[in-house]
Amino acid sequence: MPKTGRGSDDTLITAKPRTQGPLVLVAALVTVVLWASAFIGIRGAGEDFDPGALALLRMAVGTAVLAIIAVRHGIRLPDRRHWWLVAVWGIGWFCVYNLALNAAERTLDAGTAAMVVNLAPLMVVIFSGLFLREGFPKPLIIGAPIAFLGVVLIGMNSSTSEGPDVTGLLLALLAAVLYAGCTLLQKHLLSAGSDATTLTFLGAGAGTVALLPWVGSLVGALQTAPPGSTLWVVYLGIFPTAIAFTTWAYVLQRSTAGQTSATTYVVPAIAILLSWAILGEVPTPLMFVGGALCLLGVLVTRMKWGRRAA
Repeated sequence: MPKTGRGSDDTLITAKPRTQGPLVLVAALVTVVLWASAFIGIRGAGEDFDPGALALLRMAVGTAVLAIIAVRHGIRLPDRRHWWLVAVWGIGWFCVYNLALNAAERTLDAGTAAMVVNLAPLMVVIFSGLFLREGFPKPLIIGAPIAFLGVVLIGMNSSTSEGPDVTGLLLALLAAVLYAGCTLLQKHLLSAGSDATTLTFLGAGAGTVALLPWVGSLVGALQTAPPGSTLWVVYLGIFPTAIAFTTWAYVLQRSTAGQTSATTYVVPAIAILLSWAILGEVPTPLMFVGGALCLLGVLVTRMKWGRRAA
């Protein structure tokens, strides 16, 4: 393990292991647990809020909390030449992705939605190796497909009796493409020196502004929605948005895009347990097998094979 290397030529080699400490693992765990709960929250509020109203209220709450976090942390604006990229990233990640996922979960159950969306980590592994020059480490190449196989087992055994809706599947696929593209763009911005907390706040603000056309829909939904559904959306804004995206940026800044995104394969395993506990969606034995494969695959991606040469 090259933790203690001090040579000037080894700076880039030692920096990564030094940052792979307990705080990074804790931040990754917080991210995946809260993101898993988001699939439940979206289904819990989806009947009373249309996709645009749900996304707008979620992001308004999330942006307000992120503003507090950013001010306490200290706002450090990115280079002006990156501002348009920050806006594109924020609109894609916090506006269009949310709209696509919210609309998909109106016709897909949480397991199927999680299965399709989790095509994204595989895309990130491939494209980060090609375009971000992260390479193709053996742990990622072996672990990510194992984890995705687990996601497939979960999705195949959690579809509703009517079968998955084609429109819902296409929307979930769009969410997966946006997930992958925005992860790569965020890693590029972080690598270029953008402050993680400030970047998350600015991106969330851009996404919220892009969702303003749904103000009328949100006002109507707030007048008719039961308090429980509104509280679900507030929860989505505070926890899976403000807190989880902050911890996600923290991990992404200290790890490769491929490894960070592969860690989110734990999300479907946690999602089926939360669906069972909160929504009463009882998992099948194969779903438990799928969850175990998700955990195994993520464990493999975190291994340190091939480091002796370094």
